[in-house]
Amino acid sequence: MSEATAVTTAAAATAADATASTTSPGTEATPTATTKTETTVSVRMYNVGFGDCFVVTVSRGDQVWRMLVDCGVHSQGRAKVDGVSRTIAEVVKAVIADLAEVTPTGTPPRLDVVVATHHHQDHITGFAVPDWESVDVGEVIVPFVEDTADKDAQALRNSLVSTATKLNGIIEATAKRRERRGNGFTDALSLANSFAINSMGNAAATDRLLHRNGQHFLEPTHDIFFAPDRDPAKNVLPTPIDGVSIHILGPSRDPKQLSLMNPPASAEWLQLDPDQGLDDDDTPALFPAIYVVPDDEHDELPAELTKARASLRLSQLATSDEALLGAAAVLERSVNNTSVYFVLDVAGTRLLFVGDSQEGAWEHVLDDAASRELVSNVAFYKIGHHGSHNATPKSFVESVLGDGAYAMLPWGLVKKWADTIPKAELLAALAEHKVHLIRADAPVADTPQIEVGPGQLWSQVTFTVP
Repeated sequence: MSEATAVTTAAAATAADATASTTSPGTEATPTATTKTETTVSVRMYNVGFGDCFVVTVSRGDQVWRMLVDCGVHSQGRAKVDGVSRTIAEVVKAVIADLAEVTPTGTPPRLDVVVATHHHQDHITGFAVPDWESVDVGEVIVPFVEDTADKDAQALRNSLVSTATKLNGIIEATAKRRERRGNGFTDALSLANSFAINSMGNAAATDRLLHRNGQHFLEPTHDIFFAPDRDPAKNVLPTPIDGVSIHILGPSRDPKQLSLMNPPASAEWLQLDPDQGLDDDDTPALFPAIYVVPDDEHDELPAELTKARASLRLSQLATSDEALLGAAAVLERSVNNTSVYFVLDVAGTRLLFVGDSQEGAWEHVLDDAASRELVSNVAFYKIGHHGSHNATPKSFVESVLGDGAYAMLPWGLVKKWADTIPKAELLAALAEHKVHLIRADAPVADTPQIEVGPGQLWSQVTFTVP
């Protein structure tokens, strides 16, 4: 890993003293070498709760470049301040106020790049907030599944959103039947509902990101990059600062990899509306053949979902909360694996952002030698999927990440997952490899590189590039 150390006042004073000691009183110093302009990169994580919101700033002399990575929160996981939930609108206002504070008077706050890793609530709902119309945005990066001009992408995205919508309809219809009997939502049904709603596309936020239906940032339009491009050479995005670039590594466009992102072939029942018949014998396939998961890939699913996957039939979903939960969890995972997965390379100091990428997406990166090299020994890692069991492979922590990195965990309490997210084994493995963990819910400024904002609204780590 490239050594990245904080700039401290003491270090600056030492440098000044050293310069003074080489100059006699009453004489001017004669420069012996060209002074290299210092480059820093900071990552600020806003405490939204169970969701992601990061502002990355690269500075070199009078050059400043800023990027926002996601802005959203799970409906059941908002951060608490003195017992009161912090709304995503409050976080958006804080982000914009912070941008305005470092913007010259008379100039609108600006983000050079906005990355929306995928369309889950806990990553993009904040973009529905109207305040964004005051912010100048240069370019938006979204997964290729959002590209309406890409036939294959739309086949995948439409299937995901349609599946989520119809699944949610089945769940709500089931709950209404239960309410008439006096019992309503069970824990399993409530969690299934949460998964389905999270996967439904979040149209208002997506409209702003894609400047459509009258929604936009400051300007009516902005550049959009659908990641990754079909031309590999175009997946290294330069910035105005020399030596600073974004490397897009995922999601995969390979049909075999895409198949790992979809609900299973046995979920054909989702083609039906909730009020249609229960006979699934003649139901057409939900996805085109290239998107179907072969039966021999069952071991790729989390073990607890394998049984649910094998039994997902409409007739069972009408009566089984567990089957609904299994279907919703598989769908949740499918959307997660469309996440934009990228490395920000700042003159050799590399920062890794993976959205909510899960097993299939990680395999796509780690099995490619060049991509694996880029994610090896990074200075910073944004922990995927809030530290859950189905992200951040053990092999990555043990063999690729390297010791001594900084990692940020965007997490807030969702009661249903209190005992499972973040995964204790993951946190232990990170600690074993001396990874410095910064948690959104409990930030501590325990090194010179870390700063914590007022009211623990944000935490920030800053690296000085060697």
